[in-house]
Amino acid sequence: MKKIFIAILAMVAFSACDIDRYPHGSMDSETIVNDPDASLEPLLNGMYAQLKSWSDPMHRMGEYAGDNMMIRGSSTDAFYEFISYSRTPNNYRLTQFWNSGYKAIAQASNIIDMIDQGQSVEIDNNLGESYYVRGMLYFYLTRAFGRPYYQNPETNLGVPIVNGTPDDVINLELADRATVKESYEQAISDLKKAEELLTIDKDAIYASKEAAQAMLSRIYLYMSGTYTSPNTEYAQLSVDYADKVINSGKYSLLPRDQFMKYNTFVPENNAETIFAIKRVASEFSGYDHYYGVGGMYANLGGMGWGEMYASAKYIDLLNETGRNDWRENSYNMVDARSAFIQPTYSKDADTEEFTEVFRFIKEEGGNLNYVQAETTRNGAVITCQEGNDTYTLIPVDTDQEIYSILYKDGKTYTGVIDNYITLNRAYPQFYITKASLEGEESHLHSPLISRLSEIYLNRAEAYAKLGNYDAALADLNTIRERAILNGGYNALDASNASIRIDKERQLELAYQAERSYDVFRNGKELTREYPGPHNQFENISATDFRVVYYIPQDAINSYPGTLTQNPTQ
Repeated sequence: MKKIFIAILAMVAFSACDIDRYPHGSMDSETIVNDPDASLEPLLNGMYAQLKSWSDPMHRMGEYAGDNMMIRGSSTDAFYEFISYSRTPNNYRLTQFWNSGYKAIAQASNIIDMIDQGQSVEIDNNLGESYYVRGMLYFYLTRAFGRPYYQNPETNLGVPIVNGTPDDVINLELADRATVKESYEQAISDLKKAEELLTIDKDAIYASKEAAQAMLSRIYLYMSGTYTSPNTEYAQLSVDYADKVINSGKYSLLPRDQFMKYNTFVPENNAETIFAIKRVASEFSGYDHYYGVGGMYANLGGMGWGEMYASAKYIDLLNETGRNDWRENSYNMVDARSAFIQPTYSKDADTEEFTEVFRFIKEEGGNLNYVQAETTRNGAVITCQEGNDTYTLIPVDTDQEIYSILYKDGKTYTGVIDNYITLNRAYPQFYITKASLEGEESHLHSPLISRLSEIYLNRAEAYAKLGNYDAALADLNTIRERAILNGGYNALDASNASIRIDKERQLELAYQAERSYDVFRNGKELTREYPGPHNQFENISATDFRVVYYIPQDAINSYPGTLTQNPTQ
């Protein structure tokens, strides 16, 4: 009898309980085929369990390569390559992303290959979940290792398409990487099959018909070209699939006050979440609270490293329509998304009072750096002191406490009066809590894959690429006006659609691993002119070879066949 030792070939975790556990073992194919009702649940739980391991490097690869965050200094951790763009193939986090992704693909494929469709609605729905996971993963792998779709998808390489455990694993010879086009086609085929088979409504921690439609809306958006050279066929398909999700009536945007606590809700109880990878508190040891995604963004309740912070660029975007004030006595979130940022204000040890400072960013020695200069008030005159130098603050907007100074280098710098924020090295700690505090459990976080706000923004961008700016404006303002009261735009046209829609995606989807891919798929440059140890004045173009990651060398070494590496220059 043919055995499938999934613990070796695909690391399937078996369970007779629920999605939150990780048992182990093996199961022969005859048992699975003869009793699919009893076998499918543990097989599916193993498939979902792989997503938990996969989601950690998935987040870091997508988010750290963007411009929403900065780190306090260079690091020997493999993730620093994502920030610095110093790409190498020997990176254990890349290997984890690749291996966990392909293990889940193998598990999904084995379920699809062993279980016949049409036995029952329940079994078909389970098969649909498998197709969803496989299609979603092929897309995520392709966007990481394959070039943006608008750049010659017929010839650029995507990822290997390996659907299931081959019959002859001894004399195995697998095909090289498929093209980007072929890889996308595989993802689309799987997701359309998932859409067909998924008919049972479950919680957002399981694949659903709408989860498949949401992913198809995103994939077609990635295929829709740039704003200046759009592919209208794919843009229309992105609209069509967004329509299906929005018109299903199964999801709703959280009200503003609830949205500002989005990260604290478990995905099963969040009306806006379409699909998330479920994590539970029992999985989180002290190690996880430090080394998980949220642990790098904040130290909460004494847990976490707290070494990565919201970038000055992202803070400026949040403040664009009005200053967000995090001070306890004047707390005011002009943009609701500022609620996911938490500055670490500290009191003077002697006075036990907050120290008022003028915070600005200066250019010095070819680098941008923060300054927090203590202020002195003398009637209507406010001065600040940096070292032995004293500067008089010039009002810019006194209601918002925005001022400027004429610095000793002859440049004018604009900043805000605020309380002193604790420094880590030279950087104020603007903690990020969007990947923490689920159920108020420190850094517990169920990584989001799809939520309704993204679907509105997908449709807005697709409408803009179709030239339907009125419809694009309506969707854009649906998201913007929730975050910023009376903040909607009056008009949208070809001259501003790209800037305004992309800005809203950055604000809304920050810290969800989307930003760097969003920049490059539209043919834009990534600019990171803000404080941090990265190369501050290097612009990364969408055609740069570093836009895609190297195939992990371990994968190449162990691959039964040719696995072509990405270009190294």
